[in-house]
Amino acid sequence: TRFHLSVADAGFAGATDSALLWQEHARAAGLNLNVIREPNDGYWSNVWLAKPFYASYWAGRPTCDWMFTTAYAAEAVWNETQWKNPRFNELLVAARSETDDAKRAGMYAEMQQLLHDDGGLVNLVFNSYVDAHTRALAHGEVASNWPMDGSKIAERWWFA
Repeated sequence: TRFHLSVADAGFAGATDSALLWQEHARAAGLNLNVIREPNDGYWSNVWLAKPFYASYWAGRPTCDWMFTTAYAAEAVWNETQWKNPRFNELLVAARSETDDAKRAGMYAEMQQLLHDDGGLVNLVFNSYVDAHTRALAHGEVASNWPMDGSKIAERWWFA
């Protein structure tokens, strides 16, 4: 079986190189991965959510609910794999109103296990954001949902 993976660095920095590296590892495992280099211009309108297998990037979200609702809920517009799991969606709705932290954490853990066991995502890496600080800069509370303080470093930071 031949798999066609559409990529462009518009998907994320290094997407094409990552796909070529993945292609080498897939070949060693007996898989035939064809890397299709797509143009950066129009990638998000012509490839993302339009082709069956492509590279994309998700920044973290501040809550499990936000990430699960945006990317994995059955009716989510951005559900890239079109994965629909009734138990996952049942837990997603129930976790929103669960006030017991331990129970809610267990629900999210089960949802993550469902994604792992049944979901259609092939995850290359998990991002690890690193922020550096200096006494020359001052700021308020740092946002955790995007790199560079929620992509608002120019608005939220100042010289001390």
